[in-house]
Amino acid sequence: MENIVIGSGPAGRLGSLELGKLGKEVTLIEKNHIAGTCLNEGCMVICALTDVTKFIDSNRRFNEHGFVKSQIEVSYEKIVEKIVETQEMLRKLNQMENESFGNNIIYGEAKIDGESVNVNGESFEYDNLMIATGARPFIPDIEGSEYGLTNKDILKLDKVPEKLNIIGGGIIACEIANIYSTLGSEVNVLARSTFLKEIGGKAKEYILETIMPDVNVIENVNVEKAFKDNVLTDDGNELEGVPFFATGRVPNSEIAEGIVEINDDKTIKVNEMMKTNVDNIYAAGDVTGGYQLTPVARMEGITAARNMAGFSNKVHYSCIPQTLSLNMEASFVKNEKSECGDEDKATIGIPGIAGPSSFWNILTGDTGYTEVEFDKKNNKVNRINSISPSSTSDVAYQAYLMRMGYDLDDYGDFLEIHPSTDSNYKIIKNMWL
Repeated sequence: MENIVIGSGPAGRLGSLELGKLGKEVTLIEKNHIAGTCLNEGCMVICALTDVTKFIDSNRRFNEHGFVKSQIEVSYEKIVEKIVETQEMLRKLNQMENESFGNNIIYGEAKIDGESVNVNGESFEYDNLMIATGARPFIPDIEGSEYGLTNKDILKLDKVPEKLNIIGGGIIACEIANIYSTLGSEVNVLARSTFLKEIGGKAKEYILETIMPDVNVIENVNVEKAFKDNVLTDDGNELEGVPFFATGRVPNSEIAEGIVEINDDKTIKVNEMMKTNVDNIYAAGDVTGGYQLTPVARMEGITAARNMAGFSNKVHYSCIPQTLSLNMEASFVKNEKSECGDEDKATIGIPGIAGPSSFWNILTGDTGYTEVEFDKKNNKVNRINSISPSSTSDVAYQAYLMRMGYDLDDYGDFLEIHPSTDSNYKIIKNMWL
């Protein structure tokens, strides 16, 4: 049975790996570089740059404490060079991993033609097809939009912009602001509505006041016109700085038009088995919309692969953990299926406690912040916002417990590793239970 996967991002790469593990014949087609946006233009690039900004932030802090005396000279050009070098190594490893299961990898632009896929002048028939072509940055329809940068341009810059206008109010806008502000840019963030509405409340205040104090955030504003080195807003202000668009993503679904059903927002319509309206065609990852996160794309790709291989599998979206890669990580999760009324909610928030990467923050009182919302009636956790160096792993664990339906009494048996920067357990075990 021939299975073709178009796109080698997290969904397509993990889906093709799963098919190979299940002993199926697989052809993986990739237009550009293996591993997709995540490795080549997205989260891995953000993480690499944030590693540098964390070091800069720690060096500043140690100098202020007086036990380290050093000055840092940062070469953005060299950072980019080393990121690209690392990407090349990881691409080779990803290709070797996929080929180790007998999968055939073809580089070229695919076109679906009935029961076959054409690429590089060759035609490949398929019994099952997975479309995992991802998404690209959305560019708003404003005059001068051609001057705007996106995440695709980060590794094309040869220096840090002196001034930057980031257009957007979500996670990507926040991460970009943190990076370039730490590297020395004067940064404005221009949010069409509310900045960081994914988190909100005191956690958002902590991010703005403690982690990114030099970033100027302007809410409820629209950019009417962009220029090479400035933007014009709808309230008549002209702000100096290179425009950078962090305004969402557009699905790369053109390949499927006329083949499968497409939603109004141009995402490919799929069911809980990641199947389209055509029996032997599946889709997974950002091209289907929803949570545009690497772990979710992996989950969807594996689900699609198992169904393609004849093993019935459904995807479940519940208590999805997310994070902002900043100089101190901010992670969050919410139980979207909670039916808790306002009268049954209780929220507790406390500063972070000392632990790895935060001991020296105690002297300045910026050890992080954790906020947990409880469902008093059903004895469960509804929502967590956690800002700490270990929040990415802490919240992922907490999200699993929430997803599995554990109640608060079950948390009492949890034994943490010391030292821990996370205060979730302190809240749950010592303040609530």
